Amino acid sequence: MNVCETLAAPLDALLGAGRPVVCVQGLGFVGSAMAIAVANARGADGRPLYSVVGVDLPNEAGRHRIASIAAGEMPFPGADSELDQALARAHEAGNLTATDDAEVFARADVVLVDINLDIDWSAPQPEVRFAAMQRAVDALAARLNPGALVIVETTVPPGTCERVIAPRLAAGLEARGLAPDSVRLAHSYERVMPGAQYYNSIVNYWRVYAGTTPEAADACERFLSTVINVADYPLTRLGSTTASETAKVLENSYRAVTIAFMEEWGRFAEAVGIDMFEIVNAVRMRPTHANMRQPGFGVGGYCLTKDPLFAAVAARTLFERADLSFPFCTEAVRTNAAMPLVALDKLRGLLGGALAGKRILLLGISYREDVGDTRYSPAQTFVEAAEREGAEVTPHDPLVTWWEELGRPVRGSLPDADGFDAVVFTQGSPAYRGIDLADWLKGAAVAVVDANNVLTDDQRRQLRDLGCRITSVGRGITMGETC
Repeated sequence: MNVCETLAAPLDALLGAGRPVVCVQGLGFVGSAMAIAVANARGADGRPLYSVVGVDLPNEAGRHRIASIAAGEMPFPGADSELDQALARAHEAGNLTATDDAEVFARADVVLVDINLDIDWSAPQPEVRFAAMQRAVDALAARLNPGALVIVETTVPPGTCERVIAPRLAAGLEARGLAPDSVRLAHSYERVMPGAQYYNSIVNYWRVYAGTTPEAADACERFLSTVINVADYPLTRLGSTTASETAKVLENSYRAVTIAFMEEWGRFAEAVGIDMFEIVNAVRMRPTHANMRQPGFGVGGYCLTKDPLFAAVAARTLFERADLSFPFCTEAVRTNAAMPLVALDKLRGLLGGALAGKRILLLGISYREDVGDTRYSPAQTFVEAAEREGAEVTPHDPLVTWWEELGRPVRGSLPDADGFDAVVFTQGSPAYRGIDLADWLKGAAVAVVDANNVLTDDQRRQLRDLGCRITSVGRGITMGETC
């Protein structure tokens, strides 16, 4: 008996509970958290508002997520106790389960679409392959009842809802003899931030939305208002789904471009012997510059590494405007992808100009602290480049145990420092910021690269006093220091 067969009884009970049914299509980092947030929506009487069913594919990854959610466990490692508690509440209330049976969409009042939409990097120009999204829409069109609401949360090239999803949905409905507009379609992009604020980034955060019709927008607003704390974080309605899609792509492009912008200033600081982090903190005191970025190890994760390219894809493939170019976005993606090689170059300098035969401990595999997500991690770029030069890299991470993209295990316990020639700090996990360096090193004079402002001034001084050669991304060598 497979996991989905064992869920048949709980699913039947859930669907028969008399509450509106919300299906979440795709149980990745966004979908899993959204399902939990919706399952925690409560009415004035304190009772759950919805019966929530997560739906994923019948493959190994999908079945793992399904089994985890149904068992009251997060499918992904993380460091947000509020999300864990919210999942426990939903599991205790019995209004959240998961399945790989698409027939459940026939019972849905609302569907949240949270499936991946990837860039095809092998094409002559970056392309988006819509096949997975089209299959997902077909699954809905074949089963949804008139009056159902579909909310696309996936980040998509602007124009996707109007030019790809809506026509596909209408054609599927017409094939069943239903009116093409009998299912309402809206877009409200996720702003989920995995990490310590995972849950709050859904329920206590601003949301933007739009509908393909005023009725769809109204329905989307009503639904989101039951899940999100709109009293403190009001919703923003835009004039079209294309506008909503553009807002998300622009948000992420802005962030990616400003991160890339700081890279050239990081190189300047290193060259002239100043501390760019000290400077950035001073500039951030000005309210208009409070969100200024800083140099670092690299950009990773599923969003900033690809989303800035979506505008060019949309212009070329959805609007037939190949004359429009996005040089800042394109250069930002290229610059950010190369950032880990800056840390590698610094390490090479500390080790005498060559990496062959050197043993390197890489502290931090996930693209950011407090989340076990290795997709597009800058650590992968670093490791692959270092190993091509003959280095032996040992990965360590507080949350990641298996590195899917590289097919190798990841150390969870900190190994002794004397087994390495160098240590690279890539992200500011509390596990790294709290290391007692003297106790850990025990006299080992390893080379250290602080690639992401992980170490404090006192820790860097301590390392130098212990005889370690140390260098930092974004910091130059100042008077009285050695590298």
